[in-house]
This record gives sequence, structure tokens and C-alpha cells, in this order.
Amino acid sequence: MPTLYLVRHAIAEEQGPDYPDDTKRPLTRRGRERMRRGVAGLGALRPGVELILTSPLVRAVHTAEILSSGLDDAPIEALPALAPGHSPRQVAAALAEASKADVIALVGHEPGLGKLACWLVGCRRPIPFRKGGIARIDVKSLPPAQNGTLIWHATPRLLRSLR
Repeated sequence: MPTLYLVRHAIAEEQGPDYPDDTKRPLTRRGRERMRRGVAGLGALRPGVELILTSPLVRAVHTAEILSSGLDDAPIEALPALAPGHSPRQVAAALAEASKADVIALVGHEPGLGKLACWLVGCRRPIPFRKGGIARIDVKSLPPAQNGTLIWHATPRLLRSLR
């Protein structure tokens, strides 16, 4: 049974004069540090992540790099469907083409990540993700359909407390 870890990017710089292009906003120093501590907590659960697929936006890529370094250097690949504006069906279709791995982390953004989580488990309302939050959803196969099982959904604070 394939396992998906849905990961919202960590705290990023605000869009504004310093970062007018939303796609290029990096993580803040606080965001990087909190994400490292959260990933240490995730590591305590021994997730066995084989592949990290990330939105191509800078803040998600930086989050994926922190995730990889804390999880035995799991390989990272960009998955454009994880960028804002894509539907859960588009992510599922892209996921089917992207990998044969059984344990995959998907690094993305709100509200898309919450909509994807909801779609995967067949609920009616998006599941909210805090910055740095992670959910584990087991699916019956790849590409995933609307028959997944939400195993857990952790806030960043909870993840940090596990380390």
C-alpha cells in the first residue's frame, strides 16, 4: 500500500518589495530552523521516504531540501502540478507518471495541499495545513484515487516535540 506524506512548505519571506515574484520567495531563518526540528520529529517516526516530489517554487524546494537532509538524503524531483493553481486530479495524474516509489513526500502549498488531502480521503472540506505541517495518507495504489486513509495529520509544534 503506497504511502504519501503531504508537507506544507515552511515559513517563507513575505511577498513585497524584497520579493515581488511569489515564485522566488525563500524560507526565513526561523522557517528553516523550525522545519529542521520538525523533520527531526518526523524522522523519529521512521517514515522511510523514498522520494520527495516538490512544487518548483523556491520556498517549497528549500523545504524539500531540509526534508531530504533529515531523511537519509531522499532524492528530490520537481513536480510542477504541486505549484499553486493545480487541481487534486492533476496532481494525482502527475504523480502516476512521476514515480514507482512506495513512500513519497509531496511538498506543496495551501490551499492546494489541503484540497489534495481532502480529495485523497474523500472528504468534503479541505484539510488545513499549517506551515511545516505534515499528514500521512495511505492510498490503495498509484495513481491515487479518492479512497485513501488519513493515518495522521501533525502540526509543526507536534512534530518538533517528537524529536
